[in-house]
Amino acid sequence: MIPIRNKKKTLQVTVDEMRNFAFSYVQKYAPSKQQLKTYLLKKYLTTSSIKVKKQDVTNLIDIVLSDLEKNRFISDKFYSESKAKSMIKRGNSINKIRSYLIGKGINDRFIKETITKISDENSDQDFFSAIKICKKKKIGPARIEDNRSLFYKKDISLLARNGFDFETSKKVMDLDKKDYLSIIKFI
Repeated sequence: MIPIRNKKKTLQVTVDEMRNFAFSYVQKYAPSKQQLKTYLLKKYLTTSSIKVKKQDVTNLIDIVLSDLEKNRFISDKFYSESKAKSMIKRGNSINKIRSYLIGKGINDRFIKETITKISDENSDQDFFSAIKICKKKKIGPARIEDNRSLFYKKDISLLARNGFDFETSKKVMDLDKKDYLSIIKFI
């Protein structure tokens, strides 16, 4: 039989536990700083048996996060750039990328830098992303010519729900089939 020790957790033990939780989470998911903070808070509050003030726990989490950030295990700038690149490949609009990054708790400065970088690389990124959505969903210029006018409103509303503005959606919807096919070859 193993004796049970009533040993109170010291501050260093708690920080080490949080750091271990953080390392395993970062290794598996590559999260933003805010996502990691939320995870650590939930994890500690569910596993902790002792009563600790929530403010004390958040202070400890901030210490762990600053340490991880200093050692470059987490970086909101890298997170925003990598997520934006993957979302562009999937055909998401700049508005959708911006709202996603805001939802993940990324700093506004990093979001602006990422959006500016996207715009500098391709000034008409939303147009090409809308073309990708049309190809993927088989809407707009990807439809059979006979059905395009029947589904015009439905297709333009689908593009709007994906974050594209009206001018971009209209520009894509008014493309000829021949122009659409030539653009698809380059994407």
